[in-house]
Amino acid sequence: MEDARLRDMGKPAIIIMDDSVKRSLYARTCFVSQESLAQSRAAALRLREALKGRLLRYYIESYGCQMNDHDSEKLAGMLCEAGFQPAPSKEEADFILFNTCCIREHAEKRVFGNVGALKKQKDENPSLCIAVCGCMMQQKDVAARLYKRFPFVDMIFGTNELHRFPILLEEALSGKRVLSVTQSDGEIAEGLPVLRESRFSTNVTIMYGCDNFCTYCIVPYVRGRERSRRSDSILEEVQGLAKAGYQEITLLGQNVNSYQGDGGAMDFPALLHKLHPVEGISRIRFMTSHPKDLSPALIEAMGSLPKVCNHIHLPVQSGSTRILQAMNRRYTREKYLGLVDALRKRVDGIEITTDFIVGFPGETEADFQDTLRLVEEVGFSAAYTFMYSPREGTVAARMEDQIPEEIKKERLARLNEAIAATLQQHNAHFLGRGGEVLVEGYDRRGTQIMAFGKLPCFKMVYFPGDETMLGQLRRVRITATQANSLLGELL
Repeated sequence: MEDARLRDMGKPAIIIMDDSVKRSLYARTCFVSQESLAQSRAAALRLREALKGRLLRYYIESYGCQMNDHDSEKLAGMLCEAGFQPAPSKEEADFILFNTCCIREHAEKRVFGNVGALKKQKDENPSLCIAVCGCMMQQKDVAARLYKRFPFVDMIFGTNELHRFPILLEEALSGKRVLSVTQSDGEIAEGLPVLRESRFSTNVTIMYGCDNFCTYCIVPYVRGRERSRRSDSILEEVQGLAKAGYQEITLLGQNVNSYQGDGGAMDFPALLHKLHPVEGISRIRFMTSHPKDLSPALIEAMGSLPKVCNHIHLPVQSGSTRILQAMNRRYTREKYLGLVDALRKRVDGIEITTDFIVGFPGETEADFQDTLRLVEEVGFSAAYTFMYSPREGTVAARMEDQIPEEIKKERLARLNEAIAATLQQHNAHFLGRGGEVLVEGYDRRGTQIMAFGKLPCFKMVYFPGDETMLGQLRRVRITATQANSLLGELL
């Protein structure tokens, strides 16, 4: 049966919903069966046996958000289980996988271009296996167009097929061309192997999908409805990470603070309380938060649980209540400012980062001025700014009063200038202060090797250090500020 989300992509969802969509919104979360997971693992082990004695290397190019990055870690884990090893570059790979994102304008053009650029490599090495997966493949007709346009691509699969990856790979390596994209509200697959990039800080997905239907956003159509993992499964994963030496976890979800696990019995603040006692974990972060779901209980948990970092990414998108309503964000400018005030009163030293979209359909200069004033009022620690770009199938793409490109560019430049000015002022209050940094890496700056890592509040700090400090918590004092980071010295 054709999926209701694709059949009605032209309808404004949430604002106008047919009964089939309503039923799917409140459907019970489904979990991939142990039998299905066992079949996938069996396929991986068959591949490992078949490839014994051969060195096959993979290369994954991931686009988009942290959730996509974490999906790529799972794909890498399944590839390693199947006997593959990572390749240092695309040119040295026997298997190349693009994990796509469809949030931004021109994303499709970029992916199609990168895939097309591999034709020469495929011609020179016919045994090269090329795959494309991710959110973009869930968009209407995109997978079919890619399949037709690039006959040298061996595998195309969607987000709902992630757990079946070893089965699909086995088919592709046997000479079959694979196209597997299913439309559903998605399932949750527990226990997939994960090859994590970091040894001390990592991501833990706690929920998938989104029910918000912001009028500019395509995520609900490609990631499905909200569905939450069981709290015990999350706890078990975090405990395992702690035993493996990880000190910091970031809880992920398209709208993480709308988590409703265990059939709705466990909300996000309760989950934080459940994870907080895990020994070995010293920091808990989370993203992304929707302002409409930022509850007093969550603010209290952030203020009372020492391991929960004093940082929140709270996308506002616009400072105009009129535009927020047109975006279907379901809060006002005043509501957002009230949340900021509540956070700063309860969470010591809280740093707030955000997202902005400029040039949304119908945005006037007065609306934009509201955004500039919000920047001054809040004093964000960082902001990610974007020009509005229409996504096919969303409500906003069909709105009148689309803003000309030159106006969007001009407003984006002014917004970035305003953010830079407030950020410079904001960073000054760190001077002379001490804090604890989890060392993430090191590089050479001029003649000096500098270690770097984040304070609990998410501020990046550079200070004299080297690879021996990786994964350590080190006390530093802030000595200077830069545009987007801080400089410090060891205490």
